[in-house]
Amino acid sequence: MPLLHMRFVTDNLKKENVFGYCFAMLLKGSTSIPKLHGFLRNLAPSPSTKTKAKAVHSLNQNQLQRKPKNKPITPFRRDRNTNMKKHENLKLKLKEKKKDEPREYTRNVIGKIYNTLKYSTWETAESELNNLPLKWDSYTVNRVLKSHPPMEKAWLFFNWASGLRGFKHDQYTYTTMLDIFGEAGRVSSMKHVFQTMQEKGIKVDSVTYTSMMHWLSSSGNVDEAMQVWEEMKSKGCHPTVVSYTAYMKILFDNKKVKEATRVYKEMISSGVPPNCHTYTVLMDYLIGSGNCEEALEMFEKMQEAGAQPDKAACNILIERCSKVGGTEFMTHILQYMKENRLVLRYPVFVEALEALKVAGESDTLLRKVNPQFYIDCSITKNKNDNITVAADSPTNMDKELLFVLLKNRNVVAIDHLLTGMMEKKLSLDHTVVSTIIEVNCSHCRPEGALLAFKYSVTMGISIARTGYLSLMGLLTRSNMFSKVVYIVEEMTRAGHSLGIYLASLLIFRLGCARKHTFAMKIFNLLPDNHKCTATYTALISVYFSVKRVIKALEIYKTMCSKGFCPVLGTYNVLIAGLEKNGRYAEAEHYRKAKKTLHANSGSQESVLIEGKICNLIFSVDVTL
Repeated sequence: MPLLHMRFVTDNLKKENVFGYCFAMLLKGSTSIPKLHGFLRNLAPSPSTKTKAKAVHSLNQNQLQRKPKNKPITPFRRDRNTNMKKHENLKLKLKEKKKDEPREYTRNVIGKIYNTLKYSTWETAESELNNLPLKWDSYTVNRVLKSHPPMEKAWLFFNWASGLRGFKHDQYTYTTMLDIFGEAGRVSSMKHVFQTMQEKGIKVDSVTYTSMMHWLSSSGNVDEAMQVWEEMKSKGCHPTVVSYTAYMKILFDNKKVKEATRVYKEMISSGVPPNCHTYTVLMDYLIGSGNCEEALEMFEKMQEAGAQPDKAACNILIERCSKVGGTEFMTHILQYMKENRLVLRYPVFVEALEALKVAGESDTLLRKVNPQFYIDCSITKNKNDNITVAADSPTNMDKELLFVLLKNRNVVAIDHLLTGMMEKKLSLDHTVVSTIIEVNCSHCRPEGALLAFKYSVTMGISIARTGYLSLMGLLTRSNMFSKVVYIVEEMTRAGHSLGIYLASLLIFRLGCARKHTFAMKIFNLLPDNHKCTATYTALISVYFSVKRVIKALEIYKTMCSKGFCPVLGTYNVLIAGLEKNGRYAEAEHYRKAKKTLHANSGSQESVLIEGKICNLIFSVDVTL
């Protein structure tokens, strides 16, 4: 037996007692060889194989004498290590492959499911849902429901999810479905979901009870909402600050002041601290009942308690003050908003502005807090004055706001701003409008640039020539050729000219797009001093490109009759156009004329500027 094989066997047999014993018996020359099994029988020494036995004894002795640290690496052990390394490398490659695969975020998956539910029939949507490689858990189903698909589709999806293997609805998915029905005013369906939830033994927490109270009261079922409150407490479900606040608002809105006061005291005694929303509900009631001083006192105390009013709270309180004429409290809130950089919603701003106007008080603080609405407001003084006053120079404020938006490249906000200004007939400086157009063009936004241009036309503002050219370039690149013609018309009406070079390029580009009608309109819009060799040649190329050879030759004859001499560029267009349309004899005629003209190259120094432009554009064989 080979020495390496025997060494391998010896190493492995040492690991097991039974194998070690059997191998020891072999080394002692045991005669019970027939009792051995398997490969051990083949290892038994025989009297006729003394050399092998000596090798085994020598091997055993060497192993006993050799130190472990000098133990050589056997080929078998090396192969095993190699296999392990290959296995590890394979795992690493699989991990790297998984990393390289594009990961789809959950929000994108939810968005696709929402679009499927909204825009597809349920049969199609169900088929797509079944084929999604997605693990449906409570979180995912709840996210889909919270994306607010159509109510009917949401209910079908909810029931479809109920049939999924290994999935069960919990209080989160039930509460979301309950909210969907409540928001739609389907009180009976909402009650059915709530009842099913209870029948199936699903935990009903304070969030679910609060939603039930809110939607019942919104539908006019105040008594039922109060019953839900009592049921929540009787079931041992402890109300949270949100539950207390929502219930107090229900009671205040329905003029149940005593009950609301009792609930507030109960909340305090239960150790539940009020938050910003709780204070807002209380102050809203106090202002509405005419107790603005008490509301102001609470406004200050809530800040001392660490509950800072947020934007929503300030909007609610300002709106309430505007309705009851509480301008003093309004001033304190506005001062707080100014210090904390909070702003009003536009409807609330308008209402507050009107309230201050009626009270005869200054609106300076209101305007400082809300500079974004400054452009929308102009207060007319007494009719006898016949003077319209805008609080500090509206034009300057318009520019400042627009410059901030332009600096931040917030083009979407500029679109909304221009739309509002157009409706209210508020004018801007022509340089500002030109800048807006150029910024939209640099961002490849033809819609925004056209909106700014429409604003300039509506307001009678003549923008700079660069604004027209930027817009034309963007529209041409966007293949919006009908809009290009419209821009050229307005540009001509404003007294600006394209120039011979740009006009020729534009006409040629329209020909490449097979828009010969638009090209002819552009040509007709040109002043007489721009209808020259270059523009005529460009127009000839247009009609060659749409295979109207006769029309192209007619334009050439018209050009010659007007006294415009053909140049090399003109002949290039004629030759290419005629050859493309199979009229080689005529093409040869113009080729000879071109050679004659080329032979007299010395006279080309006297070519007019329009001829040089034509040669520059059509200097080589033209592809039509």
